[in-house]
This record gives sequence, C-alpha cells and structure tokens, in this order.
Amino acid sequence: MPAGVWLEDLTWPEARARFDSGAVVVVPVGAAAKAHGPHLPLKTDALTARALAQRLLERLPVVAAPVVGFGFYPAFTAFAGSQHLSADTFKAMMRELIGGFAAHGVRRIAILNTGVSTEAPLDELAGERDDTLVLHMRRLGGAADRLFDRLDGGHADERETSVMLALEPRGVRMDRLAPEGDFAATGGTGDASRATAFKGERLLAARVDDMVAALVARWPDAF
Repeated sequence: MPAGVWLEDLTWPEARARFDSGAVVVVPVGAAAKAHGPHLPLKTDALTARALAQRLLERLPVVAAPVVGFGFYPAFTAFAGSQHLSADTFKAMMRELIGGFAAHGVRRIAILNTGVSTEAPLDELAGERDDTLVLHMRRLGGAADRLFDRLDGGHADERETSVMLALEPRGVRMDRLAPEGDFAATGGTGDASRATAFKGERLLAARVDDMVAALVARWPDAF
C-alpha cells in the first residue's frame, strides 16, 4: 500500500497515477485568516487543517490537496484581518474545485472542514454528489472530551488553544487571554486558561482516529 502524500509534492503524471488507482483525495478547509480571540493567530484554522491532513496521510494512502484558506465566516467580519466569502461564493468555489478533481478521474473525495459556519454550505454541496464525504472537525475527537474541563466554549477555547499549544506554541499569547463571555469584543468564546499542549496532542490523535474510521467505513476497498 503506498504512503499518503500531499498533492503539491507530486508531478502531474504521479497525480494521475494516484487518481487512476482510486485514491481518496482529502480537501482540507481552514481559514487562513480568521479571528481567534486576542491570544491565537489568525491562521489557527488553516494550521489545524493542515496538521490533521498530515496526520491522516501518515495513517492512510490518501492524497491531501492544498488547504482551502477562504470560506463562509460571517461572524468574524468585524475583526481586523478576518477574511470572508458569501455562502454562495464559497459553495461555488468548492463546487469548482471538486468538479476539477472529478474531471481528472477522482472518484472519492473527502472534505475536512474545520469551521462551523461552513458546515451547511458543504453539506449542501455533498448532497449534490455521491462521491463526496464531509468530515466536520466539530464532530470528531469525542474520545478526548474527558481531558477538558470545559466543553461549552466553541471558539478559541480550551480545546482550540490546546491544539495550537501542541502545533505552534510560540504563536499562542496566553498572557493575552480575554475574559470569558464577550465574543463581540474579543472574537473568542469559552475559557482557555486550562489549555495544555498535552490535551491538544490527544485531541488531534482522537480526531485522526475518527477520520480514519469514517474513511474506511465509507470506502473500505480504497484501503
């Protein structure tokens, strides 16, 4: 069984060979610039999406496409640097990207979605096709829930901050944590004060376990 690989590292004949062999193409979606409280960098989603895809291709022979860094994020337009597309534009962009893979012979496509507002447009898109599976990060990694003191945050919270401490600790400004509860002022929700890199590593591992299980269940003959 070949190892998983990033699409960008292949030549086009190598990509064609992977596609012809029936490889699953994973399309990570994560905002390249979106507010995550005053303590996390704008690239948090994109970094998380790439890290999850990297860990996945170390487990399965998938082809990971470049991270889609733009999406439908209406709740963050007031925060400097946060980039946002309308739902229709985002869906049209994703439809064209996936259609391009299908035109190249890809028969199995998995979208790895790190956002929440992007869930509905991506579900609508997947409903138009029988070759596409959407994996929503919010629903992955439940086995690690017991490690966290608070599960009710949702954004730039204990879980997301723990993941960033695991992936890029120098980018986390723990001394700038904002008081809990005022999203309109901070761009974050929940209490991140108990975040740790250990919790982040365990959550990443649990999410990848769930991704592997979902892909194998959907396309057992691909692995």
